[in-house]
Amino acid sequence: MSASVAVRRASRWQDSVRLLLLIDAAAVSPAEGETVPASTVGVVHTQVRLQKLDFWVRNPDYLAYELMNEYEAAPDVPRLLALAAEILESEEPDLRRFPMLRYKYGAFEELDDALAPLVERGVLRKTQILGQERIVEHIYFLLERGREVARSILAEAPVLAWYVERTRMVVELVDGLGGTQLKDRQYLLRDYADTPWGKHIVPVTDQARARLLELQAASVLAVADIDDTEVS
Repeated sequence: MSASVAVRRASRWQDSVRLLLLIDAAAVSPAEGETVPASTVGVVHTQVRLQKLDFWVRNPDYLAYELMNEYEAAPDVPRLLALAAEILESEEPDLRRFPMLRYKYGAFEELDDALAPLVERGVLRKTQILGQERIVEHIYFLLERGREVARSILAEAPVLAWYVERTRMVVELVDGLGGTQLKDRQYLLRDYADTPWGKHIVPVTDQARARLLELQAASVLAVADIDDTEVS
């Protein structure tokens, strides 16, 4: 485990834009009978799920590790390994990393400041379901205006193309999984799980790059074995 983490902070504008794009990518149609604000086009349930998706956007080395997990489970999908290589063979793990703290339910960061401008501008609404002693669930409603803004970002700010592509990749990778399932998957990495509460989750770039080399070598050997079998 790395001894320290260089803590980079995104601006509130960066956080707001990233979360808008992530909510746009992750939002699903409201359930039948679900009460939603007027002009709602999509819903994201639970803060835990949103936090865990955001962690993979903000920590490309962990995302690459998850892509390699998926590749090992489905080696007939080489695109997964190629995507991991694209991340790890670049400077992305350092340039795009914005560390998150670890708390009881894993990676965490207060979202209110970043979401406030989206609510103020009428692109997002949010609510809470209260239990007897605590908040049971946070719900985020993407409004028509929010979808319009999210979909127009590329035309107005091409520099944000990476965030558009990455948020969609992350959501596609874990399509249908809830917040608890994502939390459990992220805890499988020891560096993540062993991070003390209240400390920033350490990077795993070196471990991920070493694993990538192993998988690439195994992939080459597998192709060679297939070729030998066909020849014989």
